[in-house]
Amino acid sequence: MNTNRIKLALIIGIIGLFVSSACVRKPSLEKTKVKVLTSEFIYNEAPFPQCHASTIVETDEGLLAAWFGGTHERHPDVCIYTSLYRDGKWGIPERVADGAKNDTLVFPCWNPVLFKRDNNDIILYYKVGPSPREWWGMYKISADEGKSWSAAIQIPNNLFGPIKNKPLGLPDGTILYPTSFETPQIWNIYVETSGQNLTNWRKTEINNNGFNAIQPTVLFYKGGVVQMLCRSKEKRIVETWSSDNGKTWSPLQATSIPNNNSGIDAVSLGNGLQVLICNPVEQGRNKLAVLVSSDGKNWKKLIVLEDQPEGEFSYPAIIRGKDGKIHITYTYNREKIKYVRLEILYE
Repeated sequence: MNTNRIKLALIIGIIGLFVSSACVRKPSLEKTKVKVLTSEFIYNEAPFPQCHASTIVETDEGLLAAWFGGTHERHPDVCIYTSLYRDGKWGIPERVADGAKNDTLVFPCWNPVLFKRDNNDIILYYKVGPSPREWWGMYKISADEGKSWSAAIQIPNNLFGPIKNKPLGLPDGTILYPTSFETPQIWNIYVETSGQNLTNWRKTEINNNGFNAIQPTVLFYKGGVVQMLCRSKEKRIVETWSSDNGKTWSPLQATSIPNNNSGIDAVSLGNGLQVLICNPVEQGRNKLAVLVSSDGKNWKKLIVLEDQPEGEFSYPAIIRGKDGKIHITYTYNREKIKYVRLEILYE
C-alpha cells in the first residue's frame, strides 16, 4: 500500500514538473499573433501646432501620456503636455512643465519620460535647454496619478535621467536609467542609477566601441541579464548586454535590425517574449513596425503599424499593462500623438 502511494506521488510529481515546464516555456514566435484593439489620436485639437517624443505609463485609473509641444522643436515655447486616459477616452492636453528660467529667459523642453516608482508616485522626467548638446535633466513628481505635479527639480551632478525611454526598476529597488549624451563629434550611451527617493545618483560608463548611439531602451531576462537596444548613426540598431543587473556592460555591437537614426522603444512581457517598436528602415520615418523575439537576437515582424509613401511616424513608446495588453504612443506627422492598444495572442 505504501509502495503504491509512493509510486502515485512520484507520478503526480513528474506530471507537475511537465505542467510547470509548459507554463514557463517561451511562446513560439511562429505562433505569436497580434490583434489591434484600439487605434486613435490622443487629441484632435491642441494649443500647439507641432508635437513629438511621447511617453506613456499605466495608472490605477487608466493611462497617462506626455509629449512636448510648441511652435516647432527647439522653439522656446515648447512645453511638456499630458493627457489622462480614463473611462475609455483621452482628456484635453494640459501643459505641466516649461523651460522658463525667469520672466525673460525661456528654453525649450524635450523628451519627457513617465515612470511609476514603487510607492506609486509618477515621475515625469524631461530635459530643458537650447539643444540636446546643451540641455539639463529635470523632473516633477505626481502623487495623484498625474492630476497635479510638484515643482520642477533639477537632476544633480550634471546627469540627465532617462534620455527618451522608460527606466527599469531593479530587484533591489534601484532605478536604472538608459541614457546618452551628444556632442558635435560623438554620440555615446551609458546608464545612470538612483534610489527610489531619487537620491544617490550614479553614472556607469559603457564602451561604445566606435558606434554613435543614443536613446537606449531596456529589456530584462532571467538571472539578472539586461539588454539595451539603441538608435545609431550606423544604419543599425546596436546593443549592449549586462549579466549583473546593469553593473557592467558589454561593448556595443550592431544587430541585424535596420535603423534610420530615429528613436526606438521596447518592453519585456515577463513570459520570455521581448517586444520592440522601431522604424525598420535605413532612411525615412514613414514605416513603423512591432517586432518580437524570445532571445533578443532573432526578431520576427509582428505587425506594421504605419507604412505610407511619405510622412513621419516616429519616436514610439511602448509598455505592458497589468492586463497583459500592449500600449503604444508615437508621433504622427509632428501634428498629433497616436495611441494604439494591442493584444498579443499565442496559438
